[in-house]
Amino acid sequence: MYKDHYQILTGGGESGQTSALPAPLLISPNSCHDLDVKILILLAVLLALASSALAADCPKDQPKTEAALIELEHNWAAALSRKEAATVACMVADEFEDVDVDGSLHTRSQTLEHIQHRKPGTNHLSEMRAHVEGNSGFTRGLATLVDASGKVVARVRFTDVFTYREGRWQALAGHETLLVLAEASR
Repeated sequence: MYKDHYQILTGGGESGQTSALPAPLLISPNSCHDLDVKILILLAVLLALASSALAADCPKDQPKTEAALIELEHNWAAALSRKEAATVACMVADEFEDVDVDGSLHTRSQTLEHIQHRKPGTNHLSEMRAHVEGNSGFTRGLATLVDASGKVVARVRFTDVFTYREGRWQALAGHETLLVLAEASR
């Protein structure tokens, strides 16, 4: 039987002569496993292509200036107001960590997941300051969350630390402090 398989594969007869006919495809006992491996490789390639396509939507060639960092903060605040986690994902590095107003620490994935559950409202930034030193920078400002009726819901002092990587600014760390509203203290 082994000799027959060899003859089928090589197209040869008893004398080892080859024929002009193509050899038929043999299915080995491991062919299902081979197919599973090929499917997994194909899925991995497709996932890599999809990831690079998503990353292509992130801004590129941002200037290394304080003005660029302040613009990024305004875009970040607007994306939070619209609950656009994908937009924020372009602004935060993979290793991003955030200290929330209650002191809890959140990873990048936790931060992005929380965006859909934010209270409705619009973020207004003021008192913005930025500093750039080489490929590093930071911003500091005041975020005021206003509801649909125009009422101030919260005021948060924040600091974000950035690195310049892949042609764009990416936040490495953030820290927020909740300020007591003047109306609540009266």
